Amino acid sequence: MSQETLSKIDESHINEISSSRNEPDWLKDYRKDSLSIYSTLPIEMSPLYNKYTDAKRLNPEKISIASSTKDTIPDFLQKRLGELENEICIIQIGTNIHKINLPDDLKSKGLVISSISDAIQNNSELVKKALEASNSNDDKFTALNNAAFNSGVFIHIPKNFVLEKPIHFLSCLSDDGLSTISRNVIFADESSKASIVQELYSPKTETQQAYLELLNTNVAANAELSLTTLQMMDQNSVNFSTRRTDLAQDATVNWYSGLFGSVLSRYKIDYYLNGTGASSNESEVVFGNNDQHFDIQTNMNHQSPATEARVVEKSILKNRSKSLFKGMIRIKENAAKSNSFLSGRSILLDKNAKSDAIPGLEILTNDVKATHSASVAQIDEEQIFYLKSRCLSHEEAERTIVEGFLEPLSRKMSFQVRAWIAYLIESKWENRELTINTDEELAKFVEIEETRYNEDAEIEQHYKYR
Repeated sequence: MSQETLSKIDESHINEISSSRNEPDWLKDYRKDSLSIYSTLPIEMSPLYNKYTDAKRLNPEKISIASSTKDTIPDFLQKRLGELENEICIIQIGTNIHKINLPDDLKSKGLVISSISDAIQNNSELVKKALEASNSNDDKFTALNNAAFNSGVFIHIPKNFVLEKPIHFLSCLSDDGLSTISRNVIFADESSKASIVQELYSPKTETQQAYLELLNTNVAANAELSLTTLQMMDQNSVNFSTRRTDLAQDATVNWYSGLFGSVLSRYKIDYYLNGTGASSNESEVVFGNNDQHFDIQTNMNHQSPATEARVVEKSILKNRSKSLFKGMIRIKENAAKSNSFLSGRSILLDKNAKSDAIPGLEILTNDVKATHSASVAQIDEEQIFYLKSRCLSHEEAERTIVEGFLEPLSRKMSFQVRAWIAYLIESKWENRELTINTDEELAKFVEIEETRYNEDAEIEQHYKYR
């Protein structure tokens, strides 16, 4: 196993990765073509965004990659893995698939959860379709991942299959300092329904370590897919994620993201609403402190009539943290009667925190609804004064205002996701280690949320005691 820095990656390294996995010739050629494109592209493709981006904080001289890494489980992750013991899950440690827990009854019904290497052998047509959907010319890091991915996950939800329990997809960087380039593919077949929870972790390291992800999601006609991403990586690490979601007729995807860790998070997200009646909903929560930077770009591409898309991003920024929200609504000529909304809002808790927002519209037809909004503001001192006059401390007043800031967004989430996000925000306030809370603690949050927002129960109680 040879080790190389990202700055020196070449064809020999690509050949080593490909040969170690016995990949077919078409994939070897695909990797080499992508590598040649990678070396020619700038870090930021758009001149408009280039002056704002912090993507250059990823240091290719410090990012080390290899065809494989250690598979030792970091100590801080042991408890979480114990909680997932009986759940449907796939666990990725570095470049290695540590565990796949898929009950036989679900496997017999056609549910597939595997490594990307196994999928290349057993589901080659679907994998090839996903790879061909990613154009390496679109982005430097798309090209890098297509060329040099050394790990990945494949999930296929079969036709007419309804999965009640979530699939947990947990990724953690290895404790040997090596980075992971992960190629993840998700297919939800016709009239299927499922939910996936992605958790991202990394150990504490002295050098910069990266989780570089390229994720393709394909949602077929009438399918419904809910995904949650919780990024809880150490603040010495870097997280780049490039995502493409294709939706067919009447398909629905709901994606909830909570970004809390890493020194630099760069997310480029594209939705392609290809079928009539397709619908996407993205809710993003960002909480930065210290010197963290978050660079998020979300694009909604309406390709067919009567499609709907909604993106709402909210950032809470402390100390010297920064956020950059970029987004574009594109409604094509044949996408009449489409409805699209894009919003980015930030609240600054310290004078050195900073946020920029660059939303945009590109409308090529009539009879549509499309709007975008952006706001950046500090906390209103009058609100702080009012809450302190009600016996709250300054920090308690800030936290109350932040909770109110997130409230409209979090109402779109399930009780479980609300509980996870709330726990991570509390951990961030108190400088605790970032991880999902235990089942017992989660149950307490869920009980509070169910009581707080069960409006029907409140009405029934009113009539019961009249």
